[in-house]
This record gives sequence, C-alpha cells and structure tokens, in this order.
Amino acid sequence: MHERLPDLLLDSCRCDPAAPLAGDPARTFGLHKGASNPRLTALKSYLDEQQQLLWANRQQAVLLWLQGPDCSGKDGVIRQLFCGLNPQGVQVSNFQLPSAAERAEHFLERYRRRLPAPGSIGVFNRTPYEGVVADRQDGFIQARETAPRLEQIAQFERQLQAEGIHLLKVYLQISPAEQFKRLRKRLLTPRKHWKLSPADLQGHRQFHQHQAEWASTLSASQRPEAPWYVLPADHKWLRNLLLASLLARQFEALQQQWPAPPLPFSLAQLQQATPSSN
Repeated sequence: MHERLPDLLLDSCRCDPAAPLAGDPARTFGLHKGASNPRLTALKSYLDEQQQLLWANRQQAVLLWLQGPDCSGKDGVIRQLFCGLNPQGVQVSNFQLPSAAERAEHFLERYRRRLPAPGSIGVFNRTPYEGVVADRQDGFIQARETAPRLEQIAQFERQLQAEGIHLLKVYLQISPAEQFKRLRKRLLTPRKHWKLSPADLQGHRQFHQHQAEWASTLSASQRPEAPWYVLPADHKWLRNLLLASLLARQFEALQQQWPAPPLPFSLAQLQQATPSSN
C-alpha cells in the first residue's frame, strides 16, 4: 500500500490567490528526510501500477504542468518520479524559448501538439503560462494582452478536461538563497556547466521581480476546477514526496480497474494450437 501524504497537508499547498508565494520554500511540515525515502519508493511503485492501468484502459490521460524559477528542480523531480515507469506511457516535453516558426502561430499550438494520448502520462516542463509572463518580460506582448491570454489558457484547460485529460498544475517555489546555492554548485562542478546560461545570472539578479510577476499570474489563474499547487522546493526530498503524493491522489480519483474484455480464445484452444515437440 502506498503512503502518500495526507489531504490536509497537500491541500495546504493549494495556491492562495491572496498571497500565492507567501509560504516559506524551506518549510518541511514536520517531516524528515530519512523517513521520506521508503515512502517515496512505495509511491513510485503505486504510480507505476497506475500508469500500467492507464495504459491498459486507454481512455484517460494525466497531464502534469511544472513551472518554477531556474534551479527549482523541474528536471530533477521528473527524473526522480518517472524513472522506472514504462517509457511507452510517459511523454515529457521541455518547452524552451519559442522558435521563429512557433512565434508565427498561436502561442498555445506548440502545447496542443504535445498533449498526451489516451492511456499516457504527459509532463510539460514549463507551461503555457510562459506565454503570459515570459512573453511580457521579453516584449512579445503588451500588458493589455495578459487578460485575454489568461482566458485563452483557461479555455484550453476546460478543453483538456472535456477530452479526458486530467490536469495537475504545480509551481516549484525556492528561495533566492537556495537558487544561489544551486547555481554556485553548477559553477563549481564541471559536469554541470552545460546547464548554465547567461539568462541564469539575469534571472537570479531579478529574482524578486520575476517572483512578483509569477505571483500575479498564479493569483489570476487559480480556479477551483484547475488549481495551482505551490510546493516548497528548497528541500529536494520533500519536493519529490509532495509531487508524488499529488500524483497518487490524482490517480486515486480516477478509480481505475483492470479492463475485462471477452477473451479472444480459451485455454483449451490454446492447448490445441500448441505445436507438438515432434
């Protein structure tokens, strides 16, 4: 039996529209790292079984949207939670800056193309909300275009629900001190140099400004039928356990069962069809 975190704790991570990023990103809820490892192992086993059920039934899909500052652990949590699951049933999409061709089309098109098929888990590393916050920061849209884009994303989320794609929206929250620590480690570790870009320094310099912009967007897009969960991510072990628990709860709500189609042939027919050893 999996041991996900209780509803009361998970619900405390639901985005508060009045203060989306007011929580302490280093809080631990009284949990301890040592006890989290066996719990996470059990949860990953449960997620593996649920992914197999999803694949066997081929009727619904689960879609995880991950957002967060640089170094908040989007890549890391994907690697930790989905390693070991059947790769046929998991599709991870990493959305970087839009290409020139993508800029020429509707900003949601590149996300629509990567939606998971029935029976699959989809993971979006960065979300359509980049088309609001990042595009506004980079000057591709004006402030007056923010509200219309948010409404288009809300409509997109409603379409997902109508198509049987169950959406989980997660924002990984870290502190500037933790971001500095992780960037410093990358600078001092040669095998991590490939992860660095000039934008990382600029993002760290403007950390509080970017967080304010994301807080405003989270607040404006928090809806009961498609809520954001803001997870404290200064502690990687807790970040992983929280997200695994949210995914487990999402699967519990699906109440999946193994399909029971009519058997295409009987055991007797199989035995009769078995070639003899002569």
